Amino acid sequence: MKAIVQEVYGPADVLELRDIDRPAPGAGEVLIRVHAAGAGPDVWHLMTGLPYPARLVFGLCRPKNPVPGWDGAGVIEAVGADVNDLEPGDAVYGECRGSFAQYALAKADKLAPKPDRLTFDQAAAITCSGVTALQALHTKAGLRPGQKVLVIGASGGVGSFAVQLATAHGAEATAVCGPDAADFVRSLGAVDVIDYTREEITDRPCRYDVVLDVAGNRSVSLMRSVLTPEGTLVHVGGEGGSRWFADAGMQLEMGLRSLFRRQKLRGMLAVARRADLLTLNGLIDKGDLTPAVARTYPLSEAADAIRHLEHGHPQGKIVVTVATGGA
Repeated sequence: MKAIVQEVYGPADVLELRDIDRPAPGAGEVLIRVHAAGAGPDVWHLMTGLPYPARLVFGLCRPKNPVPGWDGAGVIEAVGADVNDLEPGDAVYGECRGSFAQYALAKADKLAPKPDRLTFDQAAAITCSGVTALQALHTKAGLRPGQKVLVIGASGGVGSFAVQLATAHGAEATAVCGPDAADFVRSLGAVDVIDYTREEITDRPCRYDVVLDVAGNRSVSLMRSVLTPEGTLVHVGGEGGSRWFADAGMQLEMGLRSLFRRQKLRGMLAVARRADLLTLNGLIDKGDLTPAVARTYPLSEAADAIRHLEHGHPQGKIVVTVATGGA
């Protein structure tokens, strides 16, 4: 089968299209014939091996799994032992292992049926970004109808889901993004837009019940200053910080400040669960949520997809499309 392979950590140049053996599903796993794969910061971290402590999980000197990609959508080709609720021919999406390939393995409990109204490209954009936004707003922030939400980094993968989820829950979403994305985030449901090239979030007298920080380039003190006295700040990412500790300093500061204030300052690491995917499916089926695909690239141009992710400020999610067929 065709797959993107990396033997070493590094920039996008380390990604190569090769012929490799098709994997076989073990107990509790399924083999998916991949139609599309999501490309997000998770792929970049695996590709570069940064921050360095992540290599304790990914592989110290080189990736344990040389095929990148975590988000995938496709059709089940085969099922392993102890898989009783999925069968070959089912169209699914979810967390896969090595989705930048014609075939990929996935744990059955991290998959959900592909909504009929979505293409495979759209479904591939859901898992990491959609689950992160859902868990940030609902699990961490306890979002309630009528609350005001500030989404910093609203035009990217997580942010585009967060704006829609806040709106679907009856909250008012204000989006922070660049000028080119203003119309895009309004189309997702944002009631107001802050153009970060012209003003800072503190320039307005507004206070927010929830601040969702996806960008990771503002201080905790600055973001706290726009929270209500009992508001919640959730930090879910951003590529700031050092090559050793990423944003560990911010996470530590948030934890310490939370000890002495009514405001809740929370970091998070999303975990894909079928229950959350099914929650997202329900919103998709009702028309309250639609994955935003910024651009698609064929598998052979996966390196260009990652370069776009790094430098192109995509509006929505970058998706790698995989031609069906192959050994």
